[in-house]
Amino acid sequence: MKTADLMDRFQDELQSCEIQFKNYGGSTSYYGSCKTLRCHNDNQLVRETLRSEGNCRVLVIDGGGSTYSALVGDALAELGYKNNWAGIVVNGVIRDVTAMRELDPGVKTIGSNLRRSSKEGTGEVDIPVSFGNLNIERGDWIYCDENGVVLAKRQLPMQQGK
Repeated sequence: MKTADLMDRFQDELQSCEIQFKNYGGSTSYYGSCKTLRCHNDNQLVRETLRSEGNCRVLVIDGGGSTYSALVGDALAELGYKNNWAGIVVNGVIRDVTAMRELDPGVKTIGSNLRRSSKEGTGEVDIPVSFGNLNIERGDWIYCDENGVVLAKRQLPMQQGK
């Protein structure tokens, strides 16, 4: 699965993210149905979500693009992997970059910051989020690789060998 190939085949029904996310997780290519979350400098809902069974979904976190504090670190990424999450996309920052690269789950984010987030549990789950020219709803399908991020309203058929 390559996002460029998906864009070539399904351009009329795909949204292409305009944010130049960086890859930090061990996997650079992943996809799945979206679980959405909006939180600002508070990752308690991220932890609660990654504790649940992921069913090969991708957790999409809209942190408002904040670089103030990290929403995901290596412990949360590992928790998500153990609970069968395909990957994480963060419109915000992470921490533990070196350790994150050694872990299996895919993680895309705008950058890193050492500061821990608060743990108050503020935010919203399973709500529409928007960033980088994407309008993401729970259940949409997101496809991520080193080329970028694309979004579809349905699961796309995957061709092998491309």
